[in-house]
Amino acid sequence: MSEASNAKSLFHKSRRHFLLRKLHSLSGVLPVGGFLVFHLWTNAKALQGQERFDGAVAEISHMPYLPLLEVGILLPLAFHAIYGVKLAFEARLNVGKYPYSRNWMYTMQRATGLLAFAFICFHLYEYWWQKVAGKMAADQFYPTLCEKMSSVVGGVPVIALVYLVGIAASVFHFANGLWGFCFSWGITVSRRSQMMAAVVFGVLGIVVFLLGANTVFYFARGATLFSSAADGARTCADALASAP
Repeated sequence: MSEASNAKSLFHKSRRHFLLRKLHSLSGVLPVGGFLVFHLWTNAKALQGQERFDGAVAEISHMPYLPLLEVGILLPLAFHAIYGVKLAFEARLNVGKYPYSRNWMYTMQRATGLLAFAFICFHLYEYWWQKVAGKMAADQFYPTLCEKMSSVVGGVPVIALVYLVGIAASVFHFANGLWGFCFSWGITVSRRSQMMAAVVFGVLGIVVFLLGANTVFYFARGATLFSSAADGARTCADALASAP
């Protein structure tokens, strides 16, 4: 192969890699990141009782063109996850040699990406796939979440802890990914704008994590970390008491 052919091949390979990285970054923000926030917000309706939670799930189930919307989320999610795993295993982590803050963030981004991938697969199988396969109706989500989150092994709420770790990994990956998106797309060019973006997205990440953690704590313990459940609403205790 001539030098010109080698150079052309390397150019196309570099360009393809560049475009894939851009698409990977973009898909992490929309639709994947947006859906993460929307999903945690919808699940927080559980604090208002089973009827409100079931109503929110029913609204989504009856949305027009729902299968197309699900494909529009699952395909970018699959691409982001698979290409992200590839990037994670190809990454040359040297945080021990260069313990700078952004180097730590880069390492954490790769690690939380793998954790989030495993957690999302587990969550999708537990609920979305069971619904698609006809093994679980939408109105069974609430009591099933109550039962699994509140179950303990040796006094430890294992599933609830899995969800807390999974949500933490997913939210960190999203929030830190927003910083990377703004940097790689040329939105935050100056050092000052990058520092401001780090603060804004850090606060956003904390708020979104607390939103998810509050719901997990409610399902696991019937109480909330902050705010309060709706008075007179059908709670987890009621759902478990009436379960067959």
